[in-house]
Amino acid sequence: MKDELISLANKVVSEAIKYGFEEAAAKVSVLKETMVKIANSEPSVIQDWDNTFITLYMSRDKKIVVSSIHSIKPESISQVISKVAKGVENIKPSILYAPLPEPQRVTSLSGTVDKKILEAMDEPSNIAETIIEVAHRERIDSIAGMFSLRYSEKALVTSKGAELYEEASMIETYIRAFAGDGSGQWALGSRTLDLRSIEDMARIASKYAVESKNSVEIEPGEYDIILSPMVAGNLLNYVARMSSAYYILMGVSIFMKNRPGDIVASSKLTIIDAPRDKSLPGSTAFDDEGLETYNKPIIEKGVLRNILHNTKTASKMGAKSTANAGWIAPSPWALKVESGDYTLDEMIGEVKNGLLVTNNWYTRLQNYIEGVFSTITRDALFLIKDGEIVKPVKKLRIADTFPKFLHNIYALTKESYPIKWWEVETATQLPYILVRNVKTSKHTV
Repeated sequence: MKDELISLANKVVSEAIKYGFEEAAAKVSVLKETMVKIANSEPSVIQDWDNTFITLYMSRDKKIVVSSIHSIKPESISQVISKVAKGVENIKPSILYAPLPEPQRVTSLSGTVDKKILEAMDEPSNIAETIIEVAHRERIDSIAGMFSLRYSEKALVTSKGAELYEEASMIETYIRAFAGDGSGQWALGSRTLDLRSIEDMARIASKYAVESKNSVEIEPGEYDIILSPMVAGNLLNYVARMSSAYYILMGVSIFMKNRPGDIVASSKLTIIDAPRDKSLPGSTAFDDEGLETYNKPIIEKGVLRNILHNTKTASKMGAKSTANAGWIAPSPWALKVESGDYTLDEMIGEVKNGLLVTNNWYTRLQNYIEGVFSTITRDALFLIKDGEIVKPVKKLRIADTFPKFLHNIYALTKESYPIKWWEVETATQLPYILVRNVKTSKHTV
């Protein structure tokens, strides 16, 4: 469909120019998805989607409008653009306006489509059976969760002459296992269908469910905490998003007072924006302005290396685009956290008084500039004493600050995991992470 999608995007751009806009960019996206929900250890719902939609950027007199069109009928496209054109006079010029960039050569990513995912979309029951069978090798009661198989295409055309296309596949899945009063959860996000990784996901969730039975209350306080990739992925997603120049300009980032070159974390931590890692969902050869993407450290060995820019924030801050557009807000594409030197058992052995946190939810920021946050542990939570897990415990609230959290990272495991689900929106490959002296309190949810 490459030619058809590029042709459609060109027509949308031409229509915007016809209605008096000076610049326009159109991204036409096609998403085919098969999702299977699992409840009580059985497939409960199978849903299929096949959608085509258009997102459109237009500017006139430095006024910026971003709109979406959910119909590809010419009359619908014309109607939306006409309506926007009539209302643009009431919009103030944007303080972030910068012209769309000139087109450049973009090296495409190869191997982003796994035929096994396309085949599985026609018969997803085999994956469901695998997840359920592996999970029940442990002595659990039941599992719930979902897996989603997707094939996507996108074409980007700009009025400056860029014409780009790419396609990709992905699987996103998680399960939550239950054993008595114990529960465990794990997730996976990948461009390829690997049954061994899916089995590992089911095994980890069920293992944590069994081990967390008969949990007891403990007193909150300051603990050394080992964060599973599920939890670390959630928290580091927040950190990575706050490296966006847009959020820095809007005053909702812990990096407002920092510049590249500043020490912002432990030397153990390296976070990379990895749009060209074809194994991770979110990877892409080009950004929404048509610039070629590249891998870059956000934090490298504790040092802030890059603020993420599109051409607009870059113009405002006297920098260069990092090819992370977002027509309005630049953002990371996919994240990799460099691994460390420990096994998980060795990491547990480093902890005298601490916790192993396997899952979390309800992460909230009370102060974006200072990075004051809280999150509630969920599912399996374990108390560690003198280098050994001694018992499962009931949930607590982690309540601390991101700057302290980043500086107190002490160790990372060798093995890492590709995590993506609704609490880790940007796909992230990362290990278990040990953070010293983290504050906890009683939960209220």
